[in-house]
Amino acid sequence: MEHREEELIQQHAVHDEELRGLYQEHLELKHQLEAFRNKLYLTPEEELEKKRIQKLKLASKDRLMDLLNRHQHDGAH
Repeated sequence: MEHREEELIQQHAVHDEELRGLYQEHLELKHQLEAFRNKLYLTPEEELEKKRIQKLKLASKDRLMDLLNRHQHDGAH
């Protein structure tokens, strides 16, 4: 996610509880992935969990971007 997108999310999250929750979820998933990336070796179970988290993080980013686009579209009118 680009820095500008994060700024916009934080700006709109003040007034949008759903956006704020999704952003928090996205950040938590990002931190979980970083923990896996910092390990030298992953067990097969950890590898599966890493892939699951990657999919969840991607889905949360998609939902975040949809909400952000809606905010930008609403603000333009």
